[in-house]
Amino acid sequence: MTLGTRRGRRAERTGGGDPARYALLPLRVFLGVTFLYAGLDKLTDPAFLASDGPESIGALMHSVRDSAALPGLVDLGLKNPVGAGWAMGAGELAVGLGTLLGACARLAAAGGALISLSLWLTVSWSSTPYYYGNDLAYLMAWLPLVVAGAPLWSVDAWWRARRRGRARGALPLRPSAG
Repeated sequence: MTLGTRRGRRAERTGGGDPARYALLPLRVFLGVTFLYAGLDKLTDPAFLASDGPESIGALMHSVRDSAALPGLVDLGLKNPVGAGWAMGAGELAVGLGTLLGACARLAAAGGALISLSLWLTVSWSSTPYYYGNDLAYLMAWLPLVVAGAPLWSVDAWWRARRRGRARGALPLRPSAG
C-alpha cells in the first residue's frame, strides 16, 4: 500500500480536504445547542411549567390562541398546559441531544422542524412582518439537516462505518472469547 493510498482512504473516512463536507457542522452545533438549552430552560422553570401565572405555558397559550394560524393546535395544548410544556421541553431536549451527537440525526432534525413549524403556526404566526418571528427561520434551518443528516463527526457516521466494516469482513472492534 502506498502512502498516497493511505492518505486517500483517510481523506475518504474524514471527509477529506473538501470544505463543503463540513458546511452543516456549524448549523448542527447551533441548532443542537439552542434546542438543548431551550428544552432545559423549560424543564427547569417551575413558573413556565404551570397552568396559570404571568410566565406560564398556560398564559402563553391563552395569549396566542386567537391570533394563531391553527387555534385548534393551541386548544389541544390548553387541555393540559403543563403536559404540553413538559412535552415541548422534552422534545426540544431530545432534538438538541440527537442533533449534537448526530444520533438518528435525520429523525432529530425532522423533530426540530416539526417543533419549529408548530411554534410558527401558533406562537409567532402573528409577527408582522413575518420575518420578525424566528420560528420560520428555525424551520428553514432544520431542512438541510433533514435532507443530509449528520454525515461527519456523528454517531450515525460511526454506525455506518461499523456496518460497512462488517460487510467487508473486517475484524470486530472487540476480540471474541474463544
